Amino acid sequence: MLVNLSLKNSLVNRFVAEMRDVSIQTDRMRFRRNMERLGEICAYEISKELVYRNQDVTTPLGIAHMQLPADEPVVATILRAGLPLHQGILNYFDKADNAFISAYRYHHRDHSFEVKVEYASCPPLEGRTLIVADPMVATGTSLVLSYKALLQFGQPAQVFVVTAIGSEAGIAHVKKHIPGVKIYAAAIDAELTAKAYIVPGLGDAGDLAFGEKK
Repeated sequence: MLVNLSLKNSLVNRFVAEMRDVSIQTDRMRFRRNMERLGEICAYEISKELVYRNQDVTTPLGIAHMQLPADEPVVATILRAGLPLHQGILNYFDKADNAFISAYRYHHRDHSFEVKVEYASCPPLEGRTLIVADPMVATGTSLVLSYKALLQFGQPAQVFVVTAIGSEAGIAHVKKHIPGVKIYAAAIDAELTAKAYIVPGLGDAGDLAFGEKK
């Protein structure tokens, strides 16, 4: 399943426009906050897909019969770029467990690259709902490798991916390699450069959120 939030007009378009805009995205705090907002919106949408159960809540005047989530998800992200998006999801799933993966592009002299996963920290995943936050799904390789690294902690019952911007090729790769995945994207772009950057995209999400790296 793929949910492209840009197909319906909403405030998502404004947040994405500000993150893309070179005259605005240099404001790191605003960039992080907009990414966080997208995480919050996607968390709300994902909440509609979860299992709920009856629960009685005692109020000062009586008993309210409520439908509340039966379980809390595990929210995972790829360091460092995914942290603001992760935080947005966590703002709504505030009782969720958390997982963190370190993955990066290792560039060769011939300008090709491979994705390496160095570290994964995760609670038990067996039978749980897993939400993976990845702000930019370009080729989808790092996301798929990160997901496979998390499988050492158990097989989740369902998997959601949240991204700010994905490429058509990257989204297709994720759908092919993560069975039954449900993807929530704020926008999807058609083009990838020879160096696997999304066009028009927005640039390097990690650098824009936290500053340039060596």
